[in-house]
Amino acid sequence: MVRMYLDDLRIPKKSFDVIVRSFDEAVLYVKQYGIPNFISFDHDLGANKDGTILLSGYDFAKWLVIQDMDKVYTFPSNFTYNVHSANPVGKKNIESYLDGYFQHHK
Repeated sequence: MVRMYLDDLRIPKKSFDVIVRSFDEAVLYVKQYGIPNFISFDHDLGANKDGTILLSGYDFAKWLVIQDMDKVYTFPSNFTYNVHSANPVGKKNIESYLDGYFQHHK
């Protein structure tokens, strides 16, 4: 079972196989190895040097769903996730999006 931790700043309190710090790193991992069995999502993934907000954990969740729908990369049958974000609206958005997809498409 492969466990991924997506967060731009925090160090995970539990053991994870893969730690990615950005949307781009997370996408690159999936393109190389497929969707892991477990992902712990942060929502806000920082900003670049000019202050532009970077793509979020929510954007990554949406990207994963599109990949699964298009059968490019598919969720493992035992896929689970957690959202550890301190942003309550972002956390709810990720949870609602993924839960809605899994309820209607799996």
